[in-house]
Amino acid sequence: MSRRDVFVDHVCDLLRTLGPVAPRRMFGGWGLYLDGVMFALIEGDRLYLKADQETEARFAAAECEPFTYEAKGKRISLSYREAPDGSLEDPDDLLPWARLALEAARRAKAAKR
Repeated sequence: MSRRDVFVDHVCDLLRTLGPVAPRRMFGGWGLYLDGVMFALIEGDRLYLKADQETEARFAAAECEPFTYEAKGKRISLSYREAPDGSLEDPDDLLPWARLALEAARRAKAAKR
Protein backbone atom coordinates (compact mmCIF):
# COMPACT_ATOMS: atom_id res chain seq x y z
CA MET A 1 0.00 0.00 0.00
CA SER A 2 1.22 3.49 -0.81
CA ARG A 3 2.34 5.74 2.00
CA ARG A 4 -0.27 8.36 2.81
CA ASP A 5 0.70 11.76 4.06
CA VAL A 6 -0.67 13.62 7.06
CA PHE A 7 -2.91 15.89 4.98
CA VAL A 8 -4.59 12.96 3.20
CA ASP A 9 -5.25 11.31 6.56
CA HIS A 10 -6.63 14.59 7.94
CA VAL A 11 -9.04 15.00 5.04
CA CYS A 12 -10.18 11.38 5.23
CA ASP A 13 -10.79 11.84 8.95
CA LEU A 14 -12.92 14.93 8.29
CA LEU A 15 -14.96 12.97 5.72
CA ARG A 16 -15.39 9.77 7.73
CA THR A 17 -19.13 10.30 8.34
CA LEU A 18 -19.74 10.13 4.58
CA GLY A 19 -18.66 6.51 4.57
CA PRO A 20 -15.48 4.59 3.78
CA VAL A 21 -13.52 7.18 1.78
CA ALA A 22 -10.67 5.46 -0.04
CA PRO A 23 -7.65 7.53 -1.11
CA ARG A 24 -5.78 6.31 -4.19
CA ARG A 25 -2.46 7.61 -5.53
CA MET A 26 -2.67 9.28 -8.91
CA PHE A 27 -0.31 11.51 -10.88
CA GLY A 28 1.57 12.76 -7.84
CA GLY A 29 -1.63 13.46 -5.92
CA TRP A 30 -4.55 11.53 -4.50
CA GLY A 31 -8.05 10.72 -5.71
CA LEU A 32 -10.72 10.27 -3.03
CA TYR A 33 -13.33 7.62 -3.77
CA LEU A 34 -16.58 6.59 -2.17
CA ASP A 35 -18.91 3.93 -3.55
CA GLY A 36 -16.77 3.58 -6.66
CA VAL A 37 -16.79 7.24 -7.67
CA MET A 38 -14.02 9.79 -7.40
CA PHE A 39 -15.52 12.87 -5.79
CA ALA A 40 -12.40 14.75 -4.71
CA LEU A 41 -8.71 15.04 -5.35
CA ILE A 42 -5.78 16.20 -3.31
CA GLU A 43 -2.80 17.96 -4.78
CA GLY A 44 -0.17 18.94 -2.23
CA ASP A 45 -2.05 20.45 0.69
CA ARG A 46 -5.14 21.40 -1.29
CA LEU A 47 -8.44 19.56 -1.48
CA TYR A 48 -10.49 19.89 -4.65
CA LEU A 49 -14.12 18.76 -4.84
CA LYS A 50 -16.06 17.60 -7.90
CA ALA A 51 -18.35 20.23 -9.39
CA ASP A 52 -20.86 20.11 -12.23
CA GLN A 53 -23.52 22.30 -13.83
CA GLU A 54 -25.75 21.95 -10.78
CA THR A 55 -23.08 22.89 -8.23
CA GLU A 56 -20.58 25.06 -10.11
CA ALA A 57 -22.30 28.35 -9.19
CA ARG A 58 -22.20 27.53 -5.46
CA PHE A 59 -18.49 26.80 -5.59
CA ALA A 60 -17.86 29.95 -7.62
CA ALA A 61 -19.90 32.06 -5.18
CA ALA A 62 -17.72 30.74 -2.35
CA GLU A 63 -14.64 31.81 -4.38
CA CYS A 64 -13.38 28.24 -4.71
CA GLU A 65 -10.61 28.18 -7.30
CA PRO A 66 -10.78 25.58 -10.07
CA PHE A 67 -8.23 22.78 -10.27
CA THR A 68 -5.89 23.45 -13.18
CA TYR A 69 -2.67 21.98 -14.49
CA GLU A 70 -0.38 22.60 -17.43
CA ALA A 71 0.08 20.11 -20.23
CA LYS A 72 1.88 20.65 -23.53
CA GLY A 73 2.07 24.39 -22.85
CA LYS A 74 -1.67 24.75 -22.23
CA ARG A 75 -3.55 25.39 -19.00
CA ILE A 76 -6.16 22.65 -18.46
CA SER A 77 -9.08 23.05 -16.05
CA LEU A 78 -10.96 20.07 -14.64
CA SER A 79 -14.39 20.00 -13.03
CA TYR A 80 -13.01 20.23 -9.50
CA ARG A 81 -13.02 23.26 -7.21
CA GLU A 82 -10.85 23.93 -4.18
CA ALA A 83 -12.59 23.41 -0.86
CA PRO A 84 -13.78 26.72 0.63
CA ASP A 85 -11.46 28.62 2.96
CA GLY A 86 -11.74 27.40 6.53
CA SER A 87 -13.62 24.21 5.66
CA LEU A 88 -10.66 21.94 6.38
CA GLU A 89 -10.76 22.61 10.10
CA ASP A 90 -14.17 21.21 10.98
CA PRO A 91 -16.20 18.36 9.47
CA ASP A 92 -19.39 20.40 9.89
CA ASP A 93 -17.94 23.00 7.51
CA LEU A 94 -16.57 20.52 4.96
CA LEU A 95 -19.30 17.87 4.82
CA PRO A 96 -21.95 19.94 2.99
CA TRP A 97 -19.41 20.70 0.26
CA ALA A 98 -18.26 17.09 0.11
CA ARG A 99 -21.86 15.94 -0.26
CA LEU A 100 -22.30 18.31 -3.21
CA ALA A 101 -19.14 16.84 -4.75
CA LEU A 102 -20.29 13.28 -4.19
CA GLU A 103 -23.66 14.03 -5.79
CA ALA A 104 -21.90 15.61 -8.80
CA ALA A 105 -19.62 12.58 -9.14
CA ARG A 106 -22.59 10.22 -9.01
CA ARG A 107 -24.42 12.24 -11.68
CA ALA A 108 -21.33 12.11 -13.89
CA LYS A 109 -21.04 8.34 -13.45
CA ALA A 110 -24.74 7.84 -14.22
CA ALA A 111 -24.46 10.00 -17.37
CA LYS A 112 -21.65 7.77 -18.67
CA ARG A 113 -23.85 4.66 -18.49
